[in-house]
Amino acid sequence: MDVTLHLAQDPEADALLGRSPLAALTGMLLDQQVPMEWAFKGPATIAGRMDAEDLDAHEIAVMDPEAFAALLSEKPAVHRYPGSMAKRIQQLCQYLVEHYDGDAELVWKGVEDGPELLRRLQDLPGFGRQKAQIFLALLGKQLGVTPTGWREAAGAYGEAKSFRSVADITGPESLAKVRAHKQEMKAAAKAAKAAGK
Repeated sequence: MDVTLHLAQDPEADALLGRSPLAALTGMLLDQQVPMEWAFKGPATIAGRMDAEDLDAHEIAVMDPEAFAALLSEKPAVHRYPGSMAKRIQQLCQYLVEHYDGDAELVWKGVEDGPELLRRLQDLPGFGRQKAQIFLALLGKQLGVTPTGWREAAGAYGEAKSFRSVADITGPESLAKVRAHKQEMKAAAKAAKAAGK
């Protein structure tokens, strides 16, 4: 895996995401309740604080939980909720060690079809259906992982030329379009909720 991503909007952080399957998965895990760029910059911040070029699932899995939480809590914090996210990242790494020998790329490498890949992603700690579908769309659209039926398995996130999620961000212009789409969706959900009262 060696592609150019533009999710963190930071050259070093994006370079890590493009070459490291674990960094990409970790960024996706962090992508909730914080701006997307902040989430996807997280893996590079963690690697830097660990004095490493990349994240290592084996190393993170066995770290003292309090020490790892403290690492994520250093200013600037990796996430709005660094303690709970530290726990989730460790659970993800422990799962990868247990099921994939610590190699995140094995989650998708050689998978024959989209539904199987979606199932594998949903099995990851911290990955619900929506997060799994968005990551599946990212794999297909930008990382060259295109098993049969991947677009269908990714649902609306797999649609070509859409601007729904991180899977569609290739630069500042597409980032603005995805932001606009998310704001429209939030406004529609708020209006629907108000109408239902």
